[in-house]
Amino acid sequence: MGAMSVRTPSSEPSEPSVASQSSAAHRAGFACFVGRPNAGKSTLTNALVGQKVAITADQPQTTRHTVRGIVHRPDAQLILVDTPGLHKPRTLLGERLNDVVRTTWAEVDVIGFCLPANEKLGPGDRFIAKELAAIKKTPKLAIVTKTDLVEGKALAEQLIAIDQLGRELGFEWAEIVPVSAVADKQVDLLADLLVPLLPEGPALYPEGDLTDEPEQVMIAELIREAALEGVRDELPHSIAVVVEEMLPREDRPADKPLLDIHAFVYIERPSQKGIIIGPKGKRLKDVGIKSRKQIEALLGTPVYLDLHVKVAKDWQRDPRQLRKLGF
Repeated sequence: MGAMSVRTPSSEPSEPSVASQSSAAHRAGFACFVGRPNAGKSTLTNALVGQKVAITADQPQTTRHTVRGIVHRPDAQLILVDTPGLHKPRTLLGERLNDVVRTTWAEVDVIGFCLPANEKLGPGDRFIAKELAAIKKTPKLAIVTKTDLVEGKALAEQLIAIDQLGRELGFEWAEIVPVSAVADKQVDLLADLLVPLLPEGPALYPEGDLTDEPEQVMIAELIREAALEGVRDELPHSIAVVVEEMLPREDRPADKPLLDIHAFVYIERPSQKGIIIGPKGKRLKDVGIKSRKQIEALLGTPVYLDLHVKVAKDWQRDPRQLRKLGF
């Protein structure tokens, strides 16, 4: 086997001198994390940006929107595009999510393929790697996620298997980087390795912006994440959330603003309504409390959250309803 480029803490690039930093051109561009559902893409996006911008959950298909996280550095601006996991589609929604992934791959400057350290390479990984092999010009990094869950020997075996996978498909990884977003291991190193692969150019977003997602979409995602908690096994993909209205409460003093948010939680069948609402409405109340705290942290203002549950029959298979719910 030929040489394999794996980045470990001891192989971090040395700090450039002040002179070379000032003369180096500023870079800005898009990086995209791909991988099987639940491979750690959203958690990694949040760790790099330093704030929660992408919904994370313990089961596939939680990411529905292309959430961009923006990493600001003195020498670069790295815009992270978080896509749904590529998978064999079973519904119209699944097909649309896969189309989103392929379109995104074609438009970014660098692709990071996330592979969990604690799971052996499977058919899903090979399916994605094969698709990546067809994209010739874009540099591809293998990012080995969740390294905090494995011992050194298992990690070494995974690194070798990933290197081998690229060779079998006729391409070489630009880098193979083991990271743990949860333990904050090598996250900064990953950014250091992504930046040189971006084109030279000025910043594309104002300093301080963390995402270009409309606030309403981010709020809907936070509510959906809270609604999924505790019912993942029963309703893994049946929940959609739409924020209908966001209005500042009238007649409030300037130093005590209140934002009224009215949102609908959509499910596919009437029988699911009781699961979401819970006995005497307790579950829905908990969803409201949990998501309101996160929304207030996101917006920096007190919020009154009004949640209602509605049935949109078999929405995942109905083109008209998919459009209405924003897919």
